[in-house]
Amino acid sequence: MSQLNRLAAEGRIDRSRPVSFEFNGQHYQGFEGDTLASALIANGVDIIGRSFKYGRPRGIVGSGAEEPNAIMQLGATEATQVPNVRATQQELYNGLVSKSTNGWPNVEKDLMGFVGKIGGSMMPPGFYYKTFMYPKSMWETYETYIRKAAGLGRSPLELDPDRYENINQHCDVLIVGAGPAGLCAALTASRAGARVIIADEQNEFGGSLLSSTQMLNGKPAMAWVSEVIEELVKADNVMLLPRSTVNGYHDHNFLTIHERCTDHLSDLAPKTQARQRLHRVRAKWVVLATGSHERPLVYGNNDVPGNMLCSAVSTYINRYAVVPGKQLVVMTTNDSGYQTALDWHQAGRQVVAVVDTRSSATSHIIEKVKDAGIKVISGSAVIDVKGSKRVKAVRVANIDSLGLKVVGKPYELEADTVATSGGWSPAVHLSCHTGSRPVWDDKVIGFVPGATKQKQLLAGAISGEFSTQGALEQGLGAGSKALQALGLSVVEVALPKVEVETVAQPMAMFHIPHPLTTSKAPKQFVDYQNDVTAAGIELACREGFESIEHVKRYTAMGFGTDQGKLGNINGMAITAKALGQTIPETGTTIFRPNYTPVTFGAIVGRHCNALFDPKRYTAMHEWHLENGAEFEDVGQWKRPWYYPKRGETMQQALNRECTAVRKSVGILDASTLGKIDIQGKDAREFIGRVYTNAWAKLGVGKCRYGLMCGETGMVFDDGVTSCLGENHFLMTTTTGGAAHVLEWLELYHQTEWPELEVYFNTVTDHWATATISGPNSRKLLAELTDCDLSKDNFRFMDWKQTTVAGVPARVFRISFTGELSFEINVQANYGMHVWKKLIEHGAKYDITPYGTETMHILRAEKGFIIAGQDTDGSVHPYDLGMDWCVGKNKPFSFIGKRGMAREDCIRTDRKQLVGLKTIDPNVVIPEGSQGVMDPNAPIPVPMVGHITSSYWSENLGRSIAMGFVKSGLSRMGEKIYYPQVDGSVIEAEICSTVFLDPKGERQNV
Repeated sequence: MSQLNRLAAEGRIDRSRPVSFEFNGQHYQGFEGDTLASALIANGVDIIGRSFKYGRPRGIVGSGAEEPNAIMQLGATEATQVPNVRATQQELYNGLVSKSTNGWPNVEKDLMGFVGKIGGSMMPPGFYYKTFMYPKSMWETYETYIRKAAGLGRSPLELDPDRYENINQHCDVLIVGAGPAGLCAALTASRAGARVIIADEQNEFGGSLLSSTQMLNGKPAMAWVSEVIEELVKADNVMLLPRSTVNGYHDHNFLTIHERCTDHLSDLAPKTQARQRLHRVRAKWVVLATGSHERPLVYGNNDVPGNMLCSAVSTYINRYAVVPGKQLVVMTTNDSGYQTALDWHQAGRQVVAVVDTRSSATSHIIEKVKDAGIKVISGSAVIDVKGSKRVKAVRVANIDSLGLKVVGKPYELEADTVATSGGWSPAVHLSCHTGSRPVWDDKVIGFVPGATKQKQLLAGAISGEFSTQGALEQGLGAGSKALQALGLSVVEVALPKVEVETVAQPMAMFHIPHPLTTSKAPKQFVDYQNDVTAAGIELACREGFESIEHVKRYTAMGFGTDQGKLGNINGMAITAKALGQTIPETGTTIFRPNYTPVTFGAIVGRHCNALFDPKRYTAMHEWHLENGAEFEDVGQWKRPWYYPKRGETMQQALNRECTAVRKSVGILDASTLGKIDIQGKDAREFIGRVYTNAWAKLGVGKCRYGLMCGETGMVFDDGVTSCLGENHFLMTTTTGGAAHVLEWLELYHQTEWPELEVYFNTVTDHWATATISGPNSRKLLAELTDCDLSKDNFRFMDWKQTTVAGVPARVFRISFTGELSFEINVQANYGMHVWKKLIEHGAKYDITPYGTETMHILRAEKGFIIAGQDTDGSVHPYDLGMDWCVGKNKPFSFIGKRGMAREDCIRTDRKQLVGLKTIDPNVVIPEGSQGVMDPNAPIPVPMVGHITSSYWSENLGRSIAMGFVKSGLSRMGEKIYYPQVDGSVIEAEICSTVFLDPKGERQNV
């Protein structure tokens, strides 16, 4: 197959390994080492898609992550479809199938294309809001068609057959970017013994040197790169991650890296390999060596295929041995464009002219271009382009020294390719992710990273240092600074010798002037992917949008998959000009994760299908299985529900278990209760703010029950928190509420009280908990510990550090059954051992294991609530009759205090939790039953409450229930009725929620 734009030699491709691929139903050939973009250019494919809004033909502009147009749909089958892959980053492999994401019926003849011819007047920014307001009856129709037109690519309709992975990493130094700065930093850090991870989004390390003709130590630059990589590969303390994009930078130097493991091999990952992997990295120090993106210039018809970045043209020529056309015109505001002209000339193609917006500029590279016989037109600009599906010619005109207006008569130059360079924008994206705002630098003519709280260093073009020599020096400096901060000795690293050449002062120019006003001139595109034009930005400013963030949202500038890498600076400059202010005054938008799109598969990893909601087991789970336990799901945990013996019904098993606890001793696996370790000098203060009751005076060795409310004052969790040390607490939560409570604590700490020094760690899995309850529980535990368990030494709501069955343990004297109880916590690996010892020694007391259903009955006999069963997000502590658990004189208001004081919350007729005894003691009221005061009232019968907990109590010989009744706490002794679906009515008496041992004597013995 003919590749008309392919050079016969040079490049980093392997011509001995041809690769066949498909694009839009046509078959083409490239070589190993090609990207999809370079192979398409080699085959002379000009149009790779249509624009999102106007349906205009679009070609390839860039060569990397900045590419806005070449967004492809990949996949040979329905299951392997992947939308919105950048052709510039997709490596070629045999059998690759790709399609354009936009263009119907095809990209050559797109029916939406006619909109592009008149779209500027029909679809200005905000036209959706202005056009689709009336009539209201058409809103659903509008939405249907707008949704069809929206978006790029499509999601697969079948399950993804590939496997994805997540992995957690730690390192001393994480280096982002493997260009000259990043490699030098990695070499410096690795030689000192630091643990280093270096990641780069390209398939090869080298960064800008991959497409450079520069010499290092008198040799091609890649020779030095190869030497460095060879050393790093051999180092045990270094991890090299090519094809890996650092897509997110979060607080405390936590970064995520998206590694494309097998995307370059085939449509479907090999069975033994993951397709992609997400690395979650904690780094002590981070070196950002992310480089910069070349800015295109904004001029008329700058989106016609054949308009490209200067750096992209050089990359295709030098790295991929592909020349994107025959006749080139370069327009530049700096020296970069001259190198592109030389590269094109040396490839044997015609350079029509270099059009330099500067009126007088002198440097080594400019002289080289002139010496090569290439025409240089100074003080001029390409004001617009001729052509629709490919550049045919350009119009050039003289401009004034400030670049504000055309001062000469335009003339045409014949060309099929235009390469532009408006300067370089440091890739500040990652530095912005943690909240740091970039700062404008007039010398750089771009934004550089601002101040940060992260342990972060900069090296190379991200800091505005665009020379190779400067990048190497800054890489060495960043590596050395990181080592010094880590307390490691710096080992000498010899920098390669770089030929230093003079560089002319670049010109700060973004928007090329035109003889016509911006609104009447040919469309001048700022954001290629979203069809944002200079005229659209000016219109937004005229309509009152002055904040750059508002302009961004009104015009959709920077909304695309390229995240404004090419267009944002130009858009800000045009906004600043329209508002009559400087770029620093205008400011910049803030970049957020992800740097480039990440597949859901990589984010999810293996947490899907059976692992999406994993089953969690306690350390004693095998014993429960062996002893016939029936299980229920609580959160993700498998908890023993009850332990039926042969021939027993569930109720008979519950009766037996309840009786055993009250008469002798029962044992419960309580390992699943949420446990959060809380430490820090402000831990006590923090706990006092999140619980409703007081905590300031809780002594070491003591425990206290607490209610946790939301801002509305409604209860959402409860539990016992123990004081392990003056600044150290262990909070227990409900099993199902553990994750939410931890998230709640973190939320309030980070957003409301960041000044408090307090730290949270979930330790639920770390501890196995065996709870023994009943009159004989003290006798049983005494056989396995030397701790003094007497009533006077070990009081109710105390905890002790001791040993149980030879294992270090924390023992808590707390009770959810109302009986004498001890909660024994041991390191989870010893949970089974201690459990079996308790069972063995408890045999003489007829120890009985009991499950969650028995626990529910026992606690209901005592009137203890279960958060989530007896609460539903609409009840506060006073509704529960738990005003004793609200600290009314706390020095700092707790969460929910104001919510409880709302007018609705202090009504006397609110539903309140009460106990209920059925008139017929053998009848158990179904949970959820609605209560009425008059069962004979006409329909609809006014309902006054409902049942939340209802059981048969073998210990009391009757049914018991708890539920809500309007003004229930003041209606003790009154009758209430519960109509049933079958027409029957259950009569009950309102009573106290405490059915057994109202004075609490049993738990205090």
